Amino acid sequence: MAGHTTYDGATLREMLREGTTWLEKNAQAVDALNVFPVPDGDTGTNMLLTMRAAMEEADGCPSSAASVMAQAVAHGALLGARGNSGVILSQILRGLAQGLAGKSSFDGPDLARALLLSAETAYRGVAQPVEGTMLTVIREAAEAARPAEAGGSVAAVLEKVVSAAQVSLANTPNLLPVLKEAGVVDAGGQGVVVLLEGALAHLQGRSLGEGYRTLGEISRDWLEAAGRLDHAEAGPPWGYCTQFLIQGQDLSLEEIRGRLEALGSSVLVVGDAAAARVHVHTLDPGAALSFGVALGALDSVKVENMQAQHAALLQARRAAAAAPPVPVVAVVPGEGLAQVFRSMGATEVVSGGQSMNPSTQEVARAVEAINADTVLVLPNNPNVIRTCQQVHLLTTRRVLVVPTRTIPQGIAALLALNQERSPEDNAQAMEENLASVRTIEVTTATRSVTLKGVAVAAGKPIGLLDRDLVAGGETALEVLNAVLDTLPSQEGSLVTLYYGEAVAETDAAAVAAALRARPDRPEVEVVWGGQPHYLYFVSVEA
Repeated sequence: MAGHTTYDGATLREMLREGTTWLEKNAQAVDALNVFPVPDGDTGTNMLLTMRAAMEEADGCPSSAASVMAQAVAHGALLGARGNSGVILSQILRGLAQGLAGKSSFDGPDLARALLLSAETAYRGVAQPVEGTMLTVIREAAEAARPAEAGGSVAAVLEKVVSAAQVSLANTPNLLPVLKEAGVVDAGGQGVVVLLEGALAHLQGRSLGEGYRTLGEISRDWLEAAGRLDHAEAGPPWGYCTQFLIQGQDLSLEEIRGRLEALGSSVLVVGDAAAARVHVHTLDPGAALSFGVALGALDSVKVENMQAQHAALLQARRAAAAAPPVPVVAVVPGEGLAQVFRSMGATEVVSGGQSMNPSTQEVARAVEAINADTVLVLPNNPNVIRTCQQVHLLTTRRVLVVPTRTIPQGIAALLALNQERSPEDNAQAMEENLASVRTIEVTTATRSVTLKGVAVAAGKPIGLLDRDLVAGGETALEVLNAVLDTLPSQEGSLVTLYYGEAVAETDAAAVAAALRARPDRPEVEVVWGGQPHYLYFVSVEA
């Protein structure tokens, strides 16, 4: 052992920093591996946030001693632990700190012993350890380094650890049936491998590149099977994922764990007599929080509705499992319009529109939820087009944006959708069909103004034709008639009224009846749109 290079806490910090950087590049890919419909499913994100908290504490550490730095890392991870995976990761780092206690520097055998303690500490923190998870990966990786206790450099130990972790990760589907069904490895185990790979890369002075690109491919067969199962069996309520930090005195982790196991499931309690990190799935988060506050001060409180996340996951699963040859994502305001777009062939609908523009990430998530190589996107608003055009930067899917500027244009585009054509041909046909419809939008003026000779009063209805202001008036019907009068008279044209959330069904019916009595006698259909801000979206077809 005498000839081995030793490293201090500064090197340990940089090893973990490189692991964190590598995890940051792969967090979304790790997230995509998840097959469990609970908030803990953001495994990569939760592990990354935990490591960021750990590194923030490490950066403020005044000592370069290995033991002091490792303790700072463990403390930061405990304070910042997120989700099931983050809490377990904090225990891995806690065990590492215990293994390096009292050491100003460490060599290969020291690291090997510390990693064994990391695995033991992580297992102790989980009431019912499950094999085939990140626990298995860290344990089997640490056991592979056991021979290094008799010799070996830090780099040699880490090489054995990384190799064993990769083998263990590949075997997780054989230990956990749900992983085999889904056709993926364990997400938390993958996160552990990523962190270890980064630490080794730092020691070897090499770059790991831009990140994995193929981690999140879940089996289509499993998605279909899971979708059928979830549809057939409602199952028990998921409750709330409840997390908090108790800061107190003489805390008993065993007593806290026992009480929480009576309140829920998936219980994790880690820490020490002064600070305990708690994670529990419960139907009554208030009871868990009340118990915690009786023991000390609460911090980092987080309560997530798992039922809502379960419903969102089911929607994503079904979209992925049932994706048509040419799937379409549409940005739509209002539940009624969302139903219209789905009925006409939209695979996924993103809520958004005027004054409620969705982010690029929101649209990208909808695109990623679809199991297809190419996805068409309908912005349906001029303010959303550029957002949609940036989606390709956030997804592995090929994205074709049809530049629809209004809701009626989006519907006209869907009328041209033909699942027997290629995505490219469909995109072209959709864009060509936009000219077949004129769009009238009736909303309320936010201020008094005169534009292009049209005077409008604040709080009164105004009418836009293909996004240009052309009329103002006292009533929506007056404005609609004024805009229709600017169009070439074509008897028998089809006018479809999509009425908004501020319009009563009886009022929409009355407006439709009045329009049918016009001299040009248009056909008028009335559809509930439910959109905010706009009284009517109106499609006019010759």
